[in-house]
Amino acid sequence: MSDPHTPFILASYLATVLVIGGLIARMILDQRAQRRALAELEERGAGRGRRGGERVAGAPAPSAERPATTESA
Repeated sequence: MSDPHTPFILASYLATVLVIGGLIARMILDQRAQRRALAELEERGAGRGRRGGERVAGAPAPSAERPATTESA
């Protein structure tokens, strides 16, 4: 390893490993937080969606009329 660029290359690899490791750690921590939040919501009665026409706790009642939307191009 007598190449003058070796320290730069090794530092680049180290930085890459640290960044990717940080992203993985953040992803794992966020997943844990989301699971805790979901468990808390489910404890309060909010399900993961409607089952057989049941209304989700806290969801607004369906209205007979929906406001017309205009799409602009």
